[in-house]
Amino acid sequence: MFDLKNKVAVITGASGGLGEAMAKAFSLHGAKIAILDLKDGEPIIKKLKTKGKYYHLDVLEEMNIERVINQIKKDFGKIDILVNNSGIFFPTPIEETSSKDWEKIIDVNLRGYFLVTKYSVPLMKKGGRIINIASIAGTHAFAGSSAYNASKGAVIMLTKTFATEFAQKGITANAICPGVFETPMTKDLLNSKEMQQMIKNSVPLARPAKAEEIGGLAVYLASEESSYMTGSIITLDGGWTCHL
Repeated sequence: MFDLKNKVAVITGASGGLGEAMAKAFSLHGAKIAILDLKDGEPIIKKLKTKGKYYHLDVLEEMNIERVINQIKKDFGKIDILVNNSGIFFPTPIEETSSKDWEKIIDVNLRGYFLVTKYSVPLMKKGGRIINIASIAGTHAFAGSSAYNASKGAVIMLTKTFATEFAQKGITANAICPGVFETPMTKDLLNSKEMQQMIKNSVPLARPAKAEEIGGLAVYLASEESSYMTGSIITLDGGWTCHL
């Protein structure tokens, strides 16, 4: 089960955090890995058990995306698994948020998913898998995070659109909605006493998740075993949203 041998997995934002964890999990199950990130992914490539390659990518630049996907075609010949994982977060209270800040979050977290998918799908055949990393912030609003909430809510609808549009090609699309995970992006947040207390009070499992805990779900969604699952939005949050 969950055999990814001879599969090519493309993962954006995989130089750390959840992306790195998924790259390692896919590699352990036999997949070849293409890491796409602004940050250097070479240290991650060296840790993988299978063939891998790092590509410098800015998801805000469409020409750069097209160039990188064309290079992946030359290097690997195909794409079997696409994980849209690039993302940014910073507080955006509605009355204090500039148009520039709003657009940056929307562009990275949403437009980037659209563009990477647009150029990747032509390299995918029947059995292809698209996994979008959304967030529980896409299903439950959190004050002070207007742009992030909106971007992740839109990723959920984009995932459902991918699922319906690519079904005839035999390509599935699903989204994972993580809760609080220990990643570089959440480090400062998790160091605050207020956040630590909130997790104890609100998350039934009473702790943040480790990045590696996304790996098993991602492998399942990337595998043949998930062949009849598409358009699904899967929560991975330690039970947090059970009572929101």
